[in-house]
Order: sequence, then structure tokens, then C-alpha cells
Amino acid sequence: MTDILNIALCEYGIKEIPGPEHNAEVLKYFHDIGHRWVDNDEMAWCSAFVNWCAMKAGYEYTKDLRARSWLNIGEQLEQPELGCIVILWRVNPHGPYGHVGLYIREDKDYIYILGGNQSNQVNIARYPQKQFLQYRKINKI
Repeated sequence: MTDILNIALCEYGIKEIPGPEHNAEVLKYFHDIGHRWVDNDEMAWCSAFVNWCAMKAGYEYTKDLRARSWLNIGEQLEQPELGCIVILWRVNPHGPYGHVGLYIREDKDYIYILGGNQSNQVNIARYPQKQFLQYRKINKI
């Protein structure tokens, strides 16, 4: 899954544009996976970004804009692999909100994820281990 990671790394630093203008690079993540109706870069885009990276690398993808949609694709991993999908919960561990990105590394307190919409940009950010839901391995198409 490092090929997905390499595609994501080429997007590193892409960010939202504050105000009425919208970054066409962020919008391409939505449009290329079939959500042409999205017309702004303020909409949550972590799942759109991972979908776009997976699609570009020739892997299965959810086409869904919900981060937790990644819980229903591929297979669950007990141990993470570089570039695998990481799904986290937000707000409530049993609620609908989440975050998704690509695994980089972890320590006892944090998981480091390469993803989109992390402080409104593509970057590597750390998230508390307590928010972890699953690691997933997706398949080549």
C-alpha cells in the first residue's frame, strides 16, 4: 500500500483557501471520485482525499465522503502496515463522525497519519491513540 502513500505524499501541503475562493486541487478530490456537486473546500474532505489516492493507485475505494465508510472495505489488520488505512472516531466512539488517513507510525500515545483536511491541509498529523478504531488493508482492483 506504499503506492497509495506515494501518491498522497505528492499532494503534501495542498490546503484550503480561506474566504470565498476555493482550491481547485482540493475540489479535484471530490470531483474525480464522483462528487461533482461539491463546490467548496470547506466541506470535510479527509475521506475524499483517501478515496482519490486509492483510486489513483488502482485500489478499491469507498466513493463515500464519510470517514467511517472505510470500516466496510478491505480487511481489518491487527498490526498496522506503512500506508494502510487508519480510521479514527471523532466526538463519540460510537457516533457517526470520524477521520481517515494513511498510517505512518505510532508511539504509545499517538498515531501519525498522512491525510487530507488535517488542519485544513494535506500533511502528517498525530492523533491520540484513544481515538483509534481500525487499521484496514484494501485491495488492488
